[in-house]
Amino acid sequence: MPAAARTEVTGRELPWLVVGACLLSVVWNWPLILNLGETVPKDLGDPLPQSWQVAWGGYALAHQPLDFFQSNQFWPLEDTLAFSDALIGYAPAGLIGSGPEAAVARYDLLFLFAYALCFAGAYLLAREIGLGPAGAAVAGAAFAFAPFRLEQDGHLHVISSGGIALALAIGLRGYRLRRPLTVIAGFAVAAWQFSLGPSLGLPFTYLLCLLALIAARVWWRRGRPGLDRRMVAATIAGALLFITAAGLIARPYLRVADEQPDADRPPSTIEAFSDFPHIFAVAPEENPVWGGATAGLRDELQNPQEKTLFPGLVILGLAIAGLTTAALARPLRLALGAGVAGVCILSLGFQASEGLLWPYRWVYDFLPGWEGIRTPGRLFTFATLGLALLAGGGAVAGLRAARERFGERLTPALAGVAAAVVVIAVAVEGRGLPFDPTGAIAQPRAPEAPADVSEVAAPQLHLPAPLAEDNRRYLLWSTDGFPAIVNGRSSVQPESTEELIEAMDRFPDRASVELLRERGVRSVILHLARAPGTEQSGAAKRPIDGLGVNRRRLGGVLVYELSPKASSPETAADGGLSASRRR
Repeated sequence: MPAAARTEVTGRELPWLVVGACLLSVVWNWPLILNLGETVPKDLGDPLPQSWQVAWGGYALAHQPLDFFQSNQFWPLEDTLAFSDALIGYAPAGLIGSGPEAAVARYDLLFLFAYALCFAGAYLLAREIGLGPAGAAVAGAAFAFAPFRLEQDGHLHVISSGGIALALAIGLRGYRLRRPLTVIAGFAVAAWQFSLGPSLGLPFTYLLCLLALIAARVWWRRGRPGLDRRMVAATIAGALLFITAAGLIARPYLRVADEQPDADRPPSTIEAFSDFPHIFAVAPEENPVWGGATAGLRDELQNPQEKTLFPGLVILGLAIAGLTTAALARPLRLALGAGVAGVCILSLGFQASEGLLWPYRWVYDFLPGWEGIRTPGRLFTFATLGLALLAGGGAVAGLRAARERFGERLTPALAGVAAAVVVIAVAVEGRGLPFDPTGAIAQPRAPEAPADVSEVAAPQLHLPAPLAEDNRRYLLWSTDGFPAIVNGRSSVQPESTEELIEAMDRFPDRASVELLRERGVRSVILHLARAPGTEQSGAAKRPIDGLGVNRRRLGGVLVYELSPKASSPETAADGGLSASRRR
């Protein structure tokens, strides 16, 4: 049976797609929509600093667009926004609202948007490769709600992969219909996807290069037919747009890689996040369907949060059907199958101690920039897109078989119901029942700031700070005014910052205060509720006589203001800070 005849996306179809994608995102992330600004998805880990990242992006756009990456964390280091995936594409959202509660609400909405975009992007890509609305809906659900994605809910830069599918869909449509502006729009969406961060942006760039090579080879084998000059011009313009955007964004990341030793990802780091093929049988712990059943395998893993690559049996079964039936053109099916297999192999990473062939090691050693990627398992995002498209084809094949068996009794309405059942089955396997009363998928309350310290002299050092959990909170709370702070949280942990914090075990004493003065720190903020059980547990009772420090209570914190080091009139007046680095 030949592949499905192409049907164009209609103007009436797009509004329904937007509504449906948003509704699915809200329902399967319930009750997040009811608690905007109060709770965050997954945990109190990366969602807190990523809320800060988006907020900082809006602040930087409004106040220092030419110094966008000079954020208020890890003072006085440079390009500190580039210590992690910067989420630049979400920066315009940061222009709306201010303070920690707005930052969390903004994050929650972007989280819901990310899921909706994954569904809509995969839907449109499936339509572009020839699937009808029913098959495209299944593909959208399979990409958005793959079990793998649940474990990544705490990483907005990873779940924000809908731009990959959308860029490919728009680009394919532009080339198919010979519309130059649409081609350029596809490259623009690809540039936006890259701007969210290199974790997915860099592999996506290489995917685009691979697709360009495949297209060139096909053109050559067809006898090098004449090319439409308008399309060539659009391709060049779009490619230049993408390269320019990617180059500008990559510059601070490259500087960080040169200046910060921790930015290097040695083989030992990659190995810690690599494993063997059994990780494809491991589902996230929170998955209501498969979490418990795969607990035995998961408990044996190091860093299991990055190795739960279970694709879902419903999706896998549909994908196999799509691969072996004629719902999609044969060359496309083979290409998708090979792509999924190749990405799965790369997702395993490598083990240098094992005498096996690890293709990821070749990629790590020879592709520029790849050595900066820490977690091979996140590449599985691209495999889930390929599986989703094949699953859409499998759904179409199933509907065809049903029509052949039941004939006119299978009305369009019943076919639509059947497709909806498959979409729901995919979502349930990936995220559980909608409106799940058991609360299996966590949405903890965001921590409230104990005091407003935006007017306290900056740069500030917040204590205690030995734990990532502490620094994540301080970053979120710093969205109230964005004072420069020594603290920070990212995938790069500067040695100078860690050394300074480690030297604060006896604060406030003469040695620690003098060190802070030498570094230019103007105030120390002791969080009383977080101090018990840490080296700062007795700090509030330690004397400050003769230290040149003023201490006062402000809400739930103690503020220690240090007189500046009087080395010169300028230093005494400014505390050794340039105006551009005070905030």
